[in-house]
Amino acid sequence: MEILARRWLQAQQILALTPANFRHVMTICETPQSIFELPKAMHEHLGISSSQRQRLRQQLLAPDHGAVDDALNSANADVLCMHDDDYPALLKEIHDPPPLLYYRGRRELLSQVLFAVVGSRRPSRMGRADAQAFAGALGQAGFTVVSGLALGVDAAAHMGAIATPASTVAVLGTGVDHCYPRSNVALYQQIGSEGLLLSELPLGSPPLRHQFPRRNRLISGMSLGVLVVEAARHSGSLITARQALEQNREVFAIPGSIHNPASRGCNALIKQGAKLVETLADIVEEFSAWTSVAAAEPAAGKHPGPSLHSQVYDALGYEPLSLDELVQHSGLGVTELLADLSDLEVEGWVEQLHGGWQRCR
Repeated sequence: MEILARRWLQAQQILALTPANFRHVMTICETPQSIFELPKAMHEHLGISSSQRQRLRQQLLAPDHGAVDDALNSANADVLCMHDDDYPALLKEIHDPPPLLYYRGRRELLSQVLFAVVGSRRPSRMGRADAQAFAGALGQAGFTVVSGLALGVDAAAHMGAIATPASTVAVLGTGVDHCYPRSNVALYQQIGSEGLLLSELPLGSPPLRHQFPRRNRLISGMSLGVLVVEAARHSGSLITARQALEQNREVFAIPGSIHNPASRGCNALIKQGAKLVETLADIVEEFSAWTSVAAAEPAAGKHPGPSLHSQVYDALGYEPLSLDELVQHSGLGVTELLADLSDLEVEGWVEQLHGGWQRCR
């Protein structure tokens, strides 16, 4: 089937049709050779000229794929098409599925049960930890985690999932031969080796702003559901959630403090009908028919208490408190208070955020 997909890529490059027209051609033609069997009126309607048909015929008769092979082999990548057996079945259901997908890595992951985890590029420490923990738990439950390789929650989700047998799929807003953001290059390389990098964009495509919202429809479209970990009110993650709803996918959200701007998007989704998630069981019970692995353990289970059990930790909650407020709540002096906060931060129990201090777990 790889040969068929490469032939379709040749046809795409030669015919230079609009995405909608090329998708239509692939819908009605099983192979590029079938294009020549279409009525002449259809060729004219689609914008296929006689010179393009002649050039395509010559290329299809050639023993190899020429420049297509050279480019894909050089990038250590390949391509699959809508007619391939392991093209994501759910992705075919959206109104504008990409006719071709470029990939690098474990193509067989596309045949697994896929589930998306997305969220803020600037999450709290707890948000990052929740993303990694839930993604790891989903992977252990048999779900292959899909995300977008962005900073923050996306990267944490990939890191949590790639350590599991189900691994992870990164859907890029660039070509699969282009890592963006560059700070994720080590993760990008690991996913290319142990997971799957995927894109509808041609090789060499740079990061352009308009490509990422369109990329998000693929993340949700190929997935059974979408978990939003942290998201501000105008976050790109909410675009993914909205697209998931339009695609008739399940949407889940982790609630957060009303004082945390990064939680307002999730809280809004829950008010609009997204399922509130506290443990992995909240997700798995929705898809009992899709995975045989029971997973009722919470993704972010209870932790032992901090080694420094202080009045400071007891005084803190999950919304930021200023030093003045902590002095009042704890009854400690500023010097002792700062010393305790420093120790708790080193141990990973508290963090400084939005001008104050709060618990991380």
